Amino acid sequence: MLRRLAVVALPITAIAMLTLVIIRLPRPTFVEVRARWHPSEAQLLDRNGDPVHESRIDRHGRRFAWTPLDEISPALTQAIVTSEDHRFWSHHGVDVIAIVSSAARAILGGRSRGASTITMQLASLLDPSLGRSQSRKTIVRKVRQIVAALALERRWSKREMLEAYLNLVTYRGELQGIGAASRVMFGKAPHGINSAEAVVLAALIRAPNARRESVAIRANALSRAFGSYGPSRPAMASSLDSAFSIRGSDYARVALAPHLAERLLNGETGSARCTLDRELQRFVIDTLHRQIVDVRDRRVDDGAVIVVENATGEVWAYVGGAGNLSNAPDFDAIHAPRQPGSTLKPFLYALAVDKHLLTAASLIEDTPLELPEQRGIYRPLDYDREFRGLVSMRTALASSLNVPAVRTADMVGVEIFADRLRRLGFSGLVEEGDYYGAALALGSADVTLWQLVNAYRTLANGGKYSELRLTTDSDTQKSSQVYSPEASFIISDILSDRASRSTTFGLENSLATRYWSAVKTGTSKDMRDNWCVGYTDRFTVGVWVGNSSGSPMRDVTGITGAAPTWLNVMNYLHDRFGSGQIARPPDVALSEVSFPGAVEPPRREWFVAETVPTSSVSNLDDANPQILSPVAGTIIALDPDIPAVAQRVVFEASKSARNSRWILDGRALAPVRGELLWTPTSGAHTLSIARDSGNALQTIQFTVRGSNNLADNDRSLEQQLQ
Repeated sequence: MLRRLAVVALPITAIAMLTLVIIRLPRPTFVEVRARWHPSEAQLLDRNGDPVHESRIDRHGRRFAWTPLDEISPALTQAIVTSEDHRFWSHHGVDVIAIVSSAARAILGGRSRGASTITMQLASLLDPSLGRSQSRKTIVRKVRQIVAALALERRWSKREMLEAYLNLVTYRGELQGIGAASRVMFGKAPHGINSAEAVVLAALIRAPNARRESVAIRANALSRAFGSYGPSRPAMASSLDSAFSIRGSDYARVALAPHLAERLLNGETGSARCTLDRELQRFVIDTLHRQIVDVRDRRVDDGAVIVVENATGEVWAYVGGAGNLSNAPDFDAIHAPRQPGSTLKPFLYALAVDKHLLTAASLIEDTPLELPEQRGIYRPLDYDREFRGLVSMRTALASSLNVPAVRTADMVGVEIFADRLRRLGFSGLVEEGDYYGAALALGSADVTLWQLVNAYRTLANGGKYSELRLTTDSDTQKSSQVYSPEASFIISDILSDRASRSTTFGLENSLATRYWSAVKTGTSKDMRDNWCVGYTDRFTVGVWVGNSSGSPMRDVTGITGAAPTWLNVMNYLHDRFGSGQIARPPDVALSEVSFPGAVEPPRREWFVAETVPTSSVSNLDDANPQILSPVAGTIIALDPDIPAVAQRVVFEASKSARNSRWILDGRALAPVRGELLWTPTSGAHTLSIARDSGNALQTIQFTVRGSNNLADNDRSLEQQLQ
């Protein structure tokens, strides 16, 4: 008898001693387990935590980012606890009642149900040697599992154990963790799982690779356990269809932001959170693709779009290319330097307004112009190659007239303009202003869409500049005042003026919105680039359309190329978030203005307070008289074999120079009345236009080289006029 008791007591004592030893053994903490978790995907998450791009890294199972318990649907946690361990919250790692019940059923010859608790299953997930095996020593394995569960209960909280279990357990196929299971099978984040989907996921844990019919039976039984709170049969059927319609290996990864993912993920495992909005990003991609398809027959294969929140500088959409429509799908066009066309004009006129050189009502000549450049004479032309005479600054900017912009750049100073552009973030302007010349007003420098959008955002923010942000964890951006709020408001008002824009673009086009918006287009030389950038009070949107190779398009302007995409994105933003007009600063005022000769109809115009006219803007017509020809620095070469009469030089001044006289080398010529012909003589010459009072309005120098032997036979023109 004693021998029998010893035989029974010996293994019991050994198990007890083993239990005490194992309980005292160090176990991984919850923090350590979570830190060791590595997703199989490098994930870029949007501002709401939803993935916008995924890159597969580990092929030994699909795992997404660790999901905190608070971000898991309560319906799912309830379903899994009910299915796997309904006394989970009350026991201490081992459900004694379930073990006794299971043993009794086995003795009575009934069907035995497993008595493993969630804690015991978690212990097996942490130590695979405790899990299922082909070994017959199931009693020893079960005892070790129980002991490990008791040790976990001593060190972990219930919530930590449930969170770890939901993230470590395999649901189906290669899907490990609730993050992968919910997104692959149901296309949603774990917090969005409904009761029917929760029941299906809970049923899959028992047999992850079971056939659909077996899972359906188990899921329906579990649903009945919830009584009237359980999901309906149609909902159950739909959830089962969704779960079994796709395998983990067939899962189409989210690929909405490849260019941004390349910048932020750096090919590492884990996840990064950015400022994008997934739904907006998806809409922008679809919109851009449709537009590229529409203009593809005009030799267009690529485009890019960026959407920025004005107040924060956060980027809400970042589409660096047209994907498979592009000849270079990996090329990020948002950061590609290209010529911006007319999109730099607002920053030039804002500078002129800030310096009180121009107002929105100032009259500027839109007439033929020649300017000396390092590479020769520059003759700007408007897009339609027509000239409109005197136009207001409002019309010149809104209708994107080139000659008035070049005149303004010459008046402001190209180097001053270039320096202001650098302060706006256009870092590609590394040369002195003379290198670009007055053509800088028409986009002769290279800029990026990233820089251009932020510059327009600066106008939307009342002239205050700060960097754009791609992540929400970056430090607060430092800002600087590049333009005054008054100049920014006046330029924004002009860019929103549909009527003034109609001179070039007409009233009905893709720039006309049903709400307040300011917008500008641009087309670079040879139609290589199309731009459209504009803003409301909340968002700034920039679009580029062209070719990744830099080859020219055919018959595509900013209106037909980039603007349709801009309009669709702006409409989406307005419908989803609303929009309004930017705030009016206190130091701007409306004033009635009229124009000489009915150049433009009378209107109410915005002025910076210090520049409000006292009566009429008619005097502004005389503010900036200019010599149009010859241009300063011109070198004229005479040919002795050509008659002098055929080599006469044209003196031409702007209309605002009338009521003044020509002064050549200190001698008075004729009054300024249209063109004047002068027979050239060799040497350096100084030409001025001056009032009768003798005050010079403008003076230039030019040079005549060579000699004309026939000139001695003719009287010079100035002698004829004296």
